[in-house]
Amino acid sequence: MASESDRVARAGDYVLGLMNDAERERAERDLEVDAAFRDAVVQLAERMHLFDGAKPADGEERWTEITQRIADLPQMRTFGLGGNRAKSPTVIRSLSQRPHGIGLHALGGRRGFAVAVGLIVAFALGYLAGKL
Repeated sequence: MASESDRVARAGDYVLGLMNDAERERAERDLEVDAAFRDAVVQLAERMHLFDGAKPADGEERWTEITQRIADLPQMRTFGLGGNRAKSPTVIRSLSQRPHGIGLHALGGRRGFAVAVGLIVAFALGYLAGKL
């Protein structure tokens, strides 16, 4: 049984036409009987459908077209890469006051040293009480 990554890689080879004749015939037989492989091929083919409308172009023009199509994807708009180039809203601008003295980040200096010494004494007393 093939793993998911092997199945997706094989489906990619089939969709991109990178298989020799024997591998292609075997893949076409598997399309008829293996539902997971068939689903992987369909999903990859749908993703590759994005490039169907692309017209052949030279290297730099092709790269510009590809980056523009990637930038137009909805998930890229939140990072300011999309067509509208709007900045994402800032969630935290700055801290208006110092953090409260609660939590591990607040233990430092003399207070942290006192807590460490107290824990060492408590563990030492517990150890001694257990030995007696």
